[in-house]
Amino acid sequence: MPRRRVAAAPEPGNAPARRPRRAAPNAAAEPELVIITGLSGSGKGSMLKAFEDLGYYSVDNLPVELIPKFAELTRDSSKFQSAALVVDIREGGGLDRFPAVFAQIRDTVKARLIFVEAEDSAILRRFSETRRPHPLGTNRSIPRSIQRERAQLKKIRSMADLIVNTSKFTVHELREFIGERFRGQGEESKIMVYVTSFGFRNGVPPDSDLVFDVRFLPNPNYIPKFKHLTGKNPAVAQYIRSFQQTVEFTSRISDLLIYLLPHYISEGKSYLTIAFGCTGGHHRSVMMADEIARNLAKAGYHAKVTHRDIG
Repeated sequence: MPRRRVAAAPEPGNAPARRPRRAAPNAAAEPELVIITGLSGSGKGSMLKAFEDLGYYSVDNLPVELIPKFAELTRDSSKFQSAALVVDIREGGGLDRFPAVFAQIRDTVKARLIFVEAEDSAILRRFSETRRPHPLGTNRSIPRSIQRERAQLKKIRSMADLIVNTSKFTVHELREFIGERFRGQGEESKIMVYVTSFGFRNGVPPDSDLVFDVRFLPNPNYIPKFKHLTGKNPAVAQYIRSFQQTVEFTSRISDLLIYLLPHYISEGKSYLTIAFGCTGGHHRSVMMADEIARNLAKAGYHAKVTHRDIG
């Protein structure tokens, strides 16, 4: 198979674009084929590039009929043993045959299926930014196209070994996540943890997986010199930290999360959002989110902190 780079990704129905192989991946004792599928606008192209950077021979928009042959090459070729390909809605009616084809190739080669998705709002924003039409055509709105695509891919999604929701990933974070997960590093690097602070008066963040209420901690808002500061201020943070219940809560929650995260990883969860709430989202929740994120980082996890209501 030639190793020529095609300048632009093909339009639906055209020949697939092939990406040249780079340095050999680290794992690779046995041949491996990674198949990427999922929703349009969810980041499948960025994920494919991440695999290319790991040394996987990468192919975009490969027709379903050619997947068994490609799997055979992956298994038998001395030139490349690890490969990644994208197959998605651009395949049209041929995508209906994919479940049977995937079951067939799993009998001949180590194959993993990754399903990439994102929230509707994230996909809509990305289509708006790129101004590209949805692959299902322009005779319906993009929201309706997204819903139709979700329905069409429902069966394939249920077959996935890994489901990655990219709503919160930047391109850099997605590449980092794939790089670390498929380099065979420790369990800690296989999940992105988002730690956020918020104020209950503004509502609980709807995307939270775990929510902790820290309104039982002493409130700096009632101390005049702290009222207009935030939990990021060292003096405010030290005040909150000076109480025994803060120390014990921080320790217990850190231990709980460090216990839970490997179990979430084993279930295939790619990211976790942990929310800490106080009344206004300025003091206690901010300090606690920063503290917990630091403890998770010390334990080897990637923890990204946001403060929703700090402003």
